[in-house]
Formats: sequence, C-alpha cells, structure tokens
Amino acid sequence: MALLVADSIAKSFGKRRVLTSATLRAVSGEVRVIFGRNGIGKSTLMKVAVGRAQPDSGVIFYDGRARLNVSHAQLAREGLFYLADEPLFSSAFTVRRQLQFLRQTYDGGSVAEAAERVGIAHVLDRRPFALSSGECRRAELAAVLVRRPRCLLADEPYRGIAPKDAEELSAIFRELAAAGCAVVLSGHEVHTLLDVADHITWCESGTTQELGSPTQAKRHEPLRREYLGPLDQ
Repeated sequence: MALLVADSIAKSFGKRRVLTSATLRAVSGEVRVIFGRNGIGKSTLMKVAVGRAQPDSGVIFYDGRARLNVSHAQLAREGLFYLADEPLFSSAFTVRRQLQFLRQTYDGGSVAEAAERVGIAHVLDRRPFALSSGECRRAELAAVLVRRPRCLLADEPYRGIAPKDAEELSAIFRELAAAGCAVVLSGHEVHTLLDVADHITWCESGTTQELGSPTQAKRHEPLRREYLGPLDQ
C-alpha cells in the first residue's frame, strides 16, 4: 500500500515550470527509485512530497489522508524522514549528540546499536567536518536507524561515496523495506540503484512515468539512452 503519494504535482519557480503533472509514490515494504536527467525536477518533486515546498497544484496523501498545505515538521512527527542532497548534521555538535537528539525527539532506537551497525562507533564523538564523505553518509544511515521511520525519502544518497559505503547503504535500504518502511531514492548511479530497487519511476518533461521492475525499466528507451547505452543489459 502507498503510504505517501504526491499526486499530479505542478511546480514553477518564477517563469520556469519545473513540474507539470508529476507523481511520487512511497509504498510500504518497497524500495522505489526515481531516475531522470539533472535539473528535470526529481529533487523538487521530493521536496513537495515531504512538505519542504508547496506545489502550485496537486495533492499530498499520507497514511490514507489528503494533506493540504502540509508541513515537513508535521509529516516528520508521523514517521517520515527526508535525507536531502545536503548535509544532515550541524558542524556545531558531535555526531553522538545529534543522534541522541533524534532519539529523544522521536522516541527512537539505540544510538550505540545504530552506530555499531553502520560502523561509525569510533567517530561518534567527532564533529561532522572531521569525517570523510563515507563516514558522513554512514552517520546519516545511523540517523535513519535511530529515527526508525515509516517512510524514507533520500535524494542522491549515493553521490560521492566509495563502493564499500554504497554496498552498506543498499543493505540498510533493503533492511528498512523488509521491516515495512516505504523507501524512495533518487540518483544517477544507475547500476547500484537498479540492484537495490523494487520499482522504477522515470521523470521527464515535468511529468513521471511508472516503468515497473528494474528488468522492465531496462527496456525503456529514454532510460537506456540516458544511462545504460545500447549494449548494456
């Protein structure tokens, strides 16, 4: 069942129309991936879906109810977690302190267990600026585990990280889905994302198209042309 639906979303910035009629679905127990060229509107669609931006038209449904003028804070209280394509942690505090804040705010899980699971127990008392890009991403994964979301949207989570960290990221996303979380990802790391996905959505010309499973998506000519090439199966 779709826990979160951003339906028929239109969004402009000044005279520039980014989305005309785009739809995002987050389905409990599935990892869904949105593909599309840079600047095509994937991030905007995610921001609208999580209440970080208001659409010009369209409606957000969460947990079976239409939400008008919904705020990100409201959806967060109901179990939604958004990993934007920007730093999650403040540079002013240690990773441990910020994870503890998440646990206290949302009645979350164990900080120590989450840190151990993603391999950052040794850096908990550092500030984020002292971490590598891979350690920062693992710290964000620890935040997800502490938060225990019902729905997770992550924009470009694989950007700039090593293959080993990408494997850990994929494993966590699959574990979350297996536990019933609705996961939606975006990015351009096509093979990694196809491997982790249950369902693919294509974003183009301000709208979206549901391609189905990764196997079905590989037959979609625009996706092949943009990412895979004529010989890539």
